[in-house]
Amino acid sequence: MTKNVGILAMEIYFPPTCVQQEALEAHDGASKGKYTIGLGQDCMGFCTEVEDVISMSLTAVTSLLEKYSVDPKQIGRLEVGSETVIDKSKSIKTFLMQIFEKYGNTDVEGVDSTNACYGGTAALFNCVNWIESSSWDGRYGLVVCTDSAVYAEGPARPTGGAAAIAMLIGPDAPIAFESKYRGSHMSHAYDFYKPNLASEYPVVDGKLSQTCYLVALDLCYKHLCAKYEKFEGKPFSISDAEYFVFHSPYNKLVQKSFARLVYDDFVRNSSSIDEAAKEKLAPFSTLSNEESYQSRDLEKVSQQVAKSLYDAKVQPTTLVPKQVGNMYTASIYAAFASLLHNKNSELAGKRIILFSYGSGLTATMFSLRLQEGQHPFSLSNIASVMNVGAKLKSRHEFSPEKFVETMKLMEHRYGAKDFVTSKDCSLLAPGTYYLTEVDAMYRRFYAQKPVDNTIENGSIANGH
Repeated sequence: MTKNVGILAMEIYFPPTCVQQEALEAHDGASKGKYTIGLGQDCMGFCTEVEDVISMSLTAVTSLLEKYSVDPKQIGRLEVGSETVIDKSKSIKTFLMQIFEKYGNTDVEGVDSTNACYGGTAALFNCVNWIESSSWDGRYGLVVCTDSAVYAEGPARPTGGAAAIAMLIGPDAPIAFESKYRGSHMSHAYDFYKPNLASEYPVVDGKLSQTCYLVALDLCYKHLCAKYEKFEGKPFSISDAEYFVFHSPYNKLVQKSFARLVYDDFVRNSSSIDEAAKEKLAPFSTLSNEESYQSRDLEKVSQQVAKSLYDAKVQPTTLVPKQVGNMYTASIYAAFASLLHNKNSELAGKRIILFSYGSGLTATMFSLRLQEGQHPFSLSNIASVMNVGAKLKSRHEFSPEKFVETMKLMEHRYGAKDFVTSKDCSLLAPGTYYLTEVDAMYRRFYAQKPVDNTIENGSIANGH
């Protein structure tokens, strides 16, 4: 029986181009603080014409295999989670097979999983389940979460972002799944969806989307608590986990979500809520569920009550989502990467609860148990390989005007064929993949920026 199946290694990639939310506020004529305080965002990463979800994934996977010295022949399953549609039939996974074909490994199971921001979690569960099952052939699983989140001009635009995260899955992992403690909520809702295949932009009902998120959070938490109690014989509360990691469309929703869990614990009369907090929340104890989602006063008071707990249990997870934006499937794992970056030396022996949400609607809350692990698959090495701080520092800020111009070009290019990009990779780090052209048959070609002035893999997908 395989033990402690989970995440052995991680790598994160986000574009080197970003725009400051404060500058965007001014440019959009929004009231001061609307994006920075109202949404809780600092900065937004985005792809220029030379980057897309495939190039970001190629970069993340290649980097992970190299930095942890993993033989590509040792990958037996590869799953991609994404909601960025490049092709309605051909999976992103097939593009990534170029990396493995070079080493003669085409025996790799798995395809893409799609449902808004939840696809990465579905892919992750599939890989974990595969290794825990009788289908497992002894090799590693690999999960890629990749998205480029872009919105039409207007109030939703500052909630964009872009990234790819690769995770290596196997037994004896420093980041192990507590698979028994898992609660899901799945239902039918039109909160955010992409029915117009001619456009990259979604249809969003902002208010409904926030309520759907909180309803899903409540129900997932309820199911997780029930399972914990069944197996442990005692109730679960927020004090039973060291950190909470949330899918982060924007940071303000993360603040509201954690406050909601504090309120849930209060309603359940949990020991995690002290007397002072009980007193402040008491006036809301008679609210119906429906009323509680609409109550501005409850929202405000629960956030005040939760503040010190939020600072301790959630704030360390918010760095990358606040700096890069909503990365859709990669968002929750970028939040987890932030936690590893900030706290890797203190995480051994700790339980982390994650909440993954995808509109339309799919959600799961699940539990991880962390151990330091053995090099190269150790928490400290994962943090140093991801090198989050340096990656954030080395980015290039675009002016809002230049950002808007880039968005216009990308809009025009979406679904287009027969064009060559600028191939300008001056801002990209060595080893980064980039899009060079889309030919008359819509076939996409990529090149890799040379490492140390030697052309490496120059031939990949560039077979002209």
